[in-house]
This record gives sequence, structure tokens and C-alpha cells, in this order.
Amino acid sequence: MSADQISVTFAALADPTRRAILERLAMGEAPVKELSVPFEMSQPAITKHLKVLEHAGLISRSREAQWRPCKLEAKPLQDASAWIEQYRQFWDESFDRLDDYLKELQSEEATSKEKKDGRSTRKRR
Repeated sequence: MSADQISVTFAALADPTRRAILERLAMGEAPVKELSVPFEMSQPAITKHLKVLEHAGLISRSREAQWRPCKLEAKPLQDASAWIEQYRQFWDESFDRLDDYLKELQSEEATSKEKKDGRSTRKRR
């Protein structure tokens, strides 16, 4: 996926209305009228959101007589997910290294405490 396409995909996903539309379309095709029901906005406003999603390749629209069903197109989401996955692996590895370091510090602290407690016990005798 090119950097420009990733930008277009993420820009389309940046809006909660568009994400809600995609969530609904994940259940199956739906006409524009049905997609607009949960939102308190005009039909032209919904149409603008759909155009953004269509431009990003996240949905496709067809025409069946007077019915204009919209369909989720998952490829751009899959590409964006693969791009994000690279960074998830980076963070997982970073957290693993941090976890190892913290365990090392705790071990050193426990050893230091044992030595200190051992010296304190000897002094009391």
C-alpha cells in the first residue's frame, strides 16, 4: 500500500460517523437510506461521508433499479492493518525488553536487600 493510499484510508477512518458506517456495512450491504438512520444529519451529509469512504476504496456502491446498495471493501483496511502490525511488533519487542530490564532490577534489588539483611543480622549477635 502506498503512503498516499494509507493517508487516504486513515483520513477516511478519522471520522466517527464513517467508522460507524463501516461497522454497519461489515454486517452486509445496505442502502444509503438505511445507513443514514442512526445519524442526526441530512441525506446530503451522509452522501458526502459515503463519497469519502468510496474515494478511499473502503466501500463500493452499485445500482440495482432505484436501490443503491453500499458494500464494505476490506482491502484498504487489510493494508492499513498490515502497516500498523509493523509497529505493534516494534512495541511488543520494546515492552519485552523493558520487562526483562525490570526483572533484572528487581533481582538486583532483592539481592541487595538480602545482603543488607544478612549484615544486619550478624551485627545483632
